[in-house]
Amino acid sequence: MMSKDSIRIAAALMSRSDGHVLLVRKRATESFMQPGGKIEAGEHPQAALRRELSEELGIEVDPSEMTYVGRYFAPAAHEPGRLVDAEIFRIAIARSVNPGAEIEEILWLDPNAPGSVKLAPLTRDKLLPLCARPAP
Repeated sequence: MMSKDSIRIAAALMSRSDGHVLLVRKRATESFMQPGGKIEAGEHPQAALRRELSEELGIEVDPSEMTYVGRYFAPAAHEPGRLVDAEIFRIAIARSVNPGAEIEEILWLDPNAPGSVKLAPLTRDKLLPLCARPAP
């Protein structure tokens, strides 16, 4: 399903003990989404996600803390006509996070009650439904 118009990313389903999921909103954007970002040429998705989490949230995540969830496709939130091709990893988090790099705002969202928060299509349609269920 990948095409030249796809944006290849790695993203995290980060949750804390109460089940709330961490979402971020990047500067000059409106939609909240999972933390993560583009995978560079030759980079493994897990390495890309670890790099992005360090840049965006100032946290270091050990690979043993990451569980691969799968590969998902959805319309890109901020690039009309393009798709995101996302490698998703689940991470349970107990430490505090702070916005860094291009992150304007962070939000801990109850996946069972998202309310009126503007969400990226990947988050809204594919990932929050996974979070509403207990982790395997």
